[in-house]
Amino acid sequence: MKQNIKQHLTEDILMGYAAGTLPEAFNLMVASHVSMCDVCRAVVESYDAVGGEILAQEPSNEIALAPGSFAATMALIAGGPVDEISVSRKPDSILPGPLQDYVGGDLDSVKWRSIGLGVKQAILPTSRDASARLLYIPAGAAMPDHGHHGTEMTLVLQGAFQDDDDYFARGDVEVADSDMHHTPVADIHEDCICLAVTDAPLQFQGLIPKIAQRFARI
Repeated sequence: MKQNIKQHLTEDILMGYAAGTLPEAFNLMVASHVSMCDVCRAVVESYDAVGGEILAQEPSNEIALAPGSFAATMALIAGGPVDEISVSRKPDSILPGPLQDYVGGDLDSVKWRSIGLGVKQAILPTSRDASARLLYIPAGAAMPDHGHHGTEMTLVLQGAFQDDDDYFARGDVEVADSDMHHTPVADIHEDCICLAVTDAPLQFQGLIPKIAQRFARI
C-alpha cells in the first residue's frame, strides 16, 4: 500500500532504534512506521551500515572458550521452552506487520476497551519503561486537551487527525514532548485509529480527564 507520508520520526529516535537503546514500546513504534515509510527506513538502514562499519573496525578481543562449551550451550537451547508466536501477516491490513505480531492478527483481533465518549483503546504488552496502545477515535471526536511529562509518539493507521498546528494522515507520526500542549481532533470523514506510545503519563488539566486517566492508564 503506497503511503504519502509527510510527518516523520526524528533522527534521534531513528538513531536510538538502530543502536538498540529505545524502550520496547518505542521500538514497536519505529518498526511500524519504517515498515510504511521509505524515507525513515532508508535512514535506519544507513545507521545500521555505519554501526556495522564501526564494529568491523574495532580491535579483536578474542577469548578462548572452554572445551565443550559450544555443545553445552546448544544443548541448553534445545532443551529450553518453546515460546514461538506464529502470526500470518495480512499485507492489505491497516496494521503494519510488526503491529500484527503484537496484536496476534489483524484489526479483528484487537481487544478494545471503552474509555468514554466513543473512544476505545487496547494496551499492548511491552516492557514497563514505556507503554504502547492502539486508540480508536470516532470521526470528529476530540481528545482531551493535554500536555506531556515525557515523550509521546502517535502513528496514524486509519483516518487522520488535526492538531493545533498540523494535520496527520495514515503513516504520519506526531512526536510530542514536554514543551507541547495540544488537543487532537479526528477528521470528520473517517474514524481514526492510531498507535500511541509514551514514556511518562500525560498531563491533563480538567478534573474528568484526570479521573479517567487513572482507569485508562494514560
